[in-house]
Amino acid sequence: MQRVYITLRGDDKIAIYNLDPANGALNHQEDIHIPGGPSPFAVSPNGAYAYTGLREHFKLASFKIDSETGSLTTTGTADLNSDPCHISVDNTGRYLLSAYYAAGQIAVHPINTGGAIGSVEIERINTRHRAHCVITDDTNQFVFLPHVDDSNAIFQYKFDAKNGSLTPNTPPVIEPPPGDGPRHYAYHPNNKFVYFDNEQGCSVTAYRLDPDKGTLSPFQNISTLPENWSGENSCAQIHMTSSGDFLYATNRGHDSVAIFAVSDTTGKLTSLGQHRTLRTPRAFAIDPTDNFMLVGGLDDGLLATYRVEQSGHLTHLSTQPVGDQPMWIEITGDFA
Repeated sequence: MQRVYITLRGDDKIAIYNLDPANGALNHQEDIHIPGGPSPFAVSPNGAYAYTGLREHFKLASFKIDSETGSLTTTGTADLNSDPCHISVDNTGRYLLSAYYAAGQIAVHPINTGGAIGSVEIERINTRHRAHCVITDDTNQFVFLPHVDDSNAIFQYKFDAKNGSLTPNTPPVIEPPPGDGPRHYAYHPNNKFVYFDNEQGCSVTAYRLDPDKGTLSPFQNISTLPENWSGENSCAQIHMTSSGDFLYATNRGHDSVAIFAVSDTTGKLTSLGQHRTLRTPRAFAIDPTDNFMLVGGLDDGLLATYRVEQSGHLTHLSTQPVGDQPMWIEITGDFA
């Protein structure tokens, strides 16, 4: 079985499900009540601890994960000056990185040896408003911070895992073409390429990652929408299979998952079309075996399960109610 954590901002809870890796069946285990609008979610590299951002209460919260049941026990909180829209844990498990949409900031908090969040941040840096995502690369040396809408920028940082500090890289900022609005990103498993979905531009931009400098250079931009489709749309999350063979991004408006094949050698994307899904698909996740995808409908409170075929296309398996405003879906590895 695999564990699934779904933050439900409107219900002030984290729903925990068990996913059968043989057939994709979901079994609801329990709900953890977390006041404050839990939204972004992350799990430590060792799978022992979890973290969420409380967007209504301006807090970060940490949890111990029960190794047998997957249940969550709160271990600490940190007060913030704004609402965190994205969080991640660095590769050592010693630092929690966070992005702040309204405040336009990036921050780093310490994590103690018991997995609890430190109350005082190591770094808090002002950038531009509408910052949206922060993840370290595979070497744990570099970090990027995209900004959507009129900010329309990617900030580049060097990350020091010895003390959790961030240093602006050279150049410190990438200015994409007007109207792109880079939102979230995914690293290719070979750590040579990084893919940003563009919230306003409704596209994915592929970048080469310089392994020594940790800087980005764009080489492709490809639409997430069908040709000749017109209507209001914005991109939300982007995820890649662990194999690196396929990349997916969600369209809010067209209400679909855009599917791309990925060249392992060149990093180039080839569109495989779009799969229609739930209303306003903000959050989605691919299980560690690359066999299943879960998509949450922000507006209808539903959760759809798909089988990821060898071709990269999706086959619908089931749809069920999950709760009010699913904001993040996290699938962890196998357990007995």
